[in-house]
Amino acid sequence: MKDQFPVPVARVGIIGGGQLGRMLVAAAKRLGCTCVVLDPLPRCPAGQLAGRQIVATYDDADKVRELVEACDVTTFELEAIDTAVLKELANSGHRIRPTPDLLAIIQDKLTQKELLRDANIATAEFVGVDQISPEVFAEFGYPLVQKARRGGYDGRGVAILHAASDFDKHLPVPSYIERFVPAEKELAVLVARGDDGVSCCYPVVEMDFREGENVLDILLAPAEIDPSVAEAAQVLATRTIEAMQGVGVFGVELFLTADGELSVNEVAPRTHNSGHHTIEACITDQFEQHLRAVIGLPLGSTEQLSPAAMLNLLGDPDSQGHPVVSGLAAALSIPGVCVHLYGKDKTTPYRKMGHVTVLDRDIHAARDKAEQVRELITITGEEAS
Repeated sequence: MKDQFPVPVARVGIIGGGQLGRMLVAAAKRLGCTCVVLDPLPRCPAGQLAGRQIVATYDDADKVRELVEACDVTTFELEAIDTAVLKELANSGHRIRPTPDLLAIIQDKLTQKELLRDANIATAEFVGVDQISPEVFAEFGYPLVQKARRGGYDGRGVAILHAASDFDKHLPVPSYIERFVPAEKELAVLVARGDDGVSCCYPVVEMDFREGENVLDILLAPAEIDPSVAEAAQVLATRTIEAMQGVGVFGVELFLTADGELSVNEVAPRTHNSGHHTIEACITDQFEQHLRAVIGLPLGSTEQLSPAAMLNLLGDPDSQGHPVVSGLAAALSIPGVCVHLYGKDKTTPYRKMGHVTVLDRDIHAARDKAEQVRELITITGEEAS
C-alpha cells in the first residue's frame, strides 16, 4: 500500500447530493480530499459543501461520464442509478466502489434476496411475483410482506398483508413476496470492507420505527441485546458483505425474533441512517470509514466511545415550504445533544431534514433525552408568498 499522497489525497466523485453525500463531503475534507457531486437539484445538501457540483439527473450518461472521468474514485449515496454507463466506465479502468455490478444486484431487491439465498445467508423465505393475484398470494400464505423490486426506501415500496382481506393494499408494481417475520427487535450492523478483503464492523444497533410511515424514529447504540446475540449479528452481517465481495460501508438490516433467531432483511450498499451516531460516538465515523475503504486507505477503529441515541428530524406532517426550525435552542441546552441539519431548502411531510445524536453514559438516559428533543424540535414550512 502506497504511503505518499499528493494533496488532494483523492478526487472523489459522489453520485447523489442528499444528506449522506453531505456528510461524505465533510469527512472527505478532513482526509484532504476534494469532491465533485452529481445531483439534479442545484445547491443540494452535498453540493453546498463540495468544491464542485454537476447538475444532472442520475441517468444522464454524459454527465455521469464527466463526473467519473474527473475523479480518482467514484461512489454513491443512493441506489436509484442507471448502472449501464457505470459498468462501461468501470470496464475501461475507472475506479467505482462499490462496483456497478454489485449495485445492479442490490438495487433490484429480488436479485439481492437471491444472492443472499445462494450464499446461505439466513433471510426470510421469498418468491418472485410475475403476476399479482389473490390466488398467488393465498398460495404463498399469509401473513406476508410484498416489496417492490426497485425504488423502495423509508417504508415506501413495502406492503404488510396480514390476511387475504388485505389484498387490496397490495402494490401494483414488479415485486416479490416474503414471509412476515415476527421480529422482537429490528437491528442493524454497519460493515466496512476494503479491496484487500479486510473487513470490520460497528457495534450492533437497534431501531424503532414510526408507525404508519415506517421511517426510523429512534436508534439505540449499542443495542440492548445479549452479547452472544450481538456477536452472532456481527458475524452474520460480515458474512453477508464478504459474500457480496463489497467494498465500502454497507448497512445490513436484521430481524431478531423472540427465540433468538437472526435473519437479514435488506442490505444498503452505502452509508446508512443507522450509522449517523458514529460521527460523535465512534473513533472512526461511517463516512470517513467509507472513504477509507473506497480510496484504498486502512480501515479505522470502529470502537464506540459512548452510548448514544439517534433521532431523525422529520418535516412536519401538516406543512411544507421553506424550513423553519423551532425548539433548537431548548434542545441544545440539554447536555449531550448534537444537532445536524441537512440544509434542504424545502420541507415536506416526514422528509428527513436532519438528525440528533445524544451521548450519555447511560443508554436509557440518552433515549430519554432524545425523546425530549423529539417534543422540542419541529420543522415546519413557509410557503413562498
